[in-house]
Amino acid sequence: MNNHHRQTAPFVFFSILFLLHPSHAQPHPHTVCIIGSGIGGASVAHFLRLYSDDPQSIGQITIFERNGVVGGRMATVTIAGETFEAGGSILHPKNYHASNYTDYLNLQVKKPNHADDSLSLGIWDGHKFIYRTLNSNSKLPIIQRFVSIANSIKLLVRYGVFSLLRMDSFVEVMLNKFLRYYEGFEARPVFESVEGMLKWAGLYNLTTRTLGDELVEAGLSSLLIQELVTVITRINYGQSVNMSGLAGAVSLAGSGGGLWSVEGGNWQMAAGLINRSDVDLHLQEEIESISYMGDFYELNSTKGKSYSCQVTVVATPLDELDILFNPRISIPPRKLQHTHATFVRGLLNPGYFGLKVLSDIPELVGTIESDDLPFSSISILKQHEKDMTYKIFSREPMTDALLDDIFSSRVETIKINWGAYPHYEAPERYAPFILDNNHLYYVNAFENAASSMETSAVSAENIARLILSRLPDKVDKNSPNLKSGDSSDMHSEL
Repeated sequence: MNNHHRQTAPFVFFSILFLLHPSHAQPHPHTVCIIGSGIGGASVAHFLRLYSDDPQSIGQITIFERNGVVGGRMATVTIAGETFEAGGSILHPKNYHASNYTDYLNLQVKKPNHADDSLSLGIWDGHKFIYRTLNSNSKLPIIQRFVSIANSIKLLVRYGVFSLLRMDSFVEVMLNKFLRYYEGFEARPVFESVEGMLKWAGLYNLTTRTLGDELVEAGLSSLLIQELVTVITRINYGQSVNMSGLAGAVSLAGSGGGLWSVEGGNWQMAAGLINRSDVDLHLQEEIESISYMGDFYELNSTKGKSYSCQVTVVATPLDELDILFNPRISIPPRKLQHTHATFVRGLLNPGYFGLKVLSDIPELVGTIESDDLPFSSISILKQHEKDMTYKIFSREPMTDALLDDIFSSRVETIKINWGAYPHYEAPERYAPFILDNNHLYYVNAFENAASSMETSAVSAENIARLILSRLPDKVDKNSPNLKSGDSSDMHSEL
């Protein structure tokens, strides 16, 4: 060997050792697979990108959706050229993640067709209307204002001023506690369990008792609970006041003022977040097995394909899926509450309600808890020139024979069966956020506390932070994206 080779060989040898030494090895980006393209899965992808400056932290994000469209339980139907929400339909003014999504994605906010105090309401017990607000066909503002004042007085007389005020206070206290989930990271920890997340905000006790028990303790009258509160819970969750207290409080919040939706459909929030998050989207591909292989997860789909993911996020309810987990996971049993949404273009039959003319039927027909009732609610979505579009919620499918009794004419009918939310029973039990003590995460564990578009986003944001905090090569905690001084700062960053 000549002198040149003798001099360069040690240099090459030590250069190779230097490059291979762990302290100088570059970490590989973590691949993340998300099952479900609803607001939960889309939000996880969004927050992972938002909170990780370092490209070496999160690499490819793949979303699997078994249906042909994104959005999960957010969907629309079209009747007579009009688009209506078929799934998650209303958002609260204090749903800050959803509000920020609309700004971030340049979506348009849509207000309800009716002013909050102008929608005529009737409470139906299966035989008669036990309560009805006044209604007027007049378009004159002074007449509408007079009717609104008269209805307010009627409401106060029936249910009591103090009882109604206590109901508002009950909801407001819950909302103020829920707002803690928007606080800055210096004040808000990353949560590894639903119980810990609820206890930190002071909401856990609401999930240990029924809504009925909570409202009795809050001083509401039995008439208000049996009628108006029950109407609201049956519309929003298809359940009675025997549901757990937190879900019931969220339901009551969904009947307040300032409610909104996204023009053209709420599903656009999920679609927009996915489009902005550099995601590899697989539509009409269902995952049938997830196996932990030591350093990664192997996901096998119904298309016969296999995928390797270092982090896997389940962002869809596991209750009615048949995913094979290896090793097996253990979560508390629960059942989903199915809500049947039936859309009808036609005209209601006033005789079914014991009335003589169509105009006497309230625009919103709510119901109390009774075995005689085949539906939870009927509401007018749109008034056409000669007929109307209605939306019916029911716990069981609406048969054609039943619809023919309720309607004098039907031009078009669309039926949708939603596995919409958990059937709530206090005290609630929770699946873990981390399903296997490694990197298998479950967004929908939080649904046993309350189910809505916003609670899914809140849970997803925590899951994204949880993932980043548990990666072997963690994101720098001093990253500006992982710090925010207060809730308004975080909102503007979105």
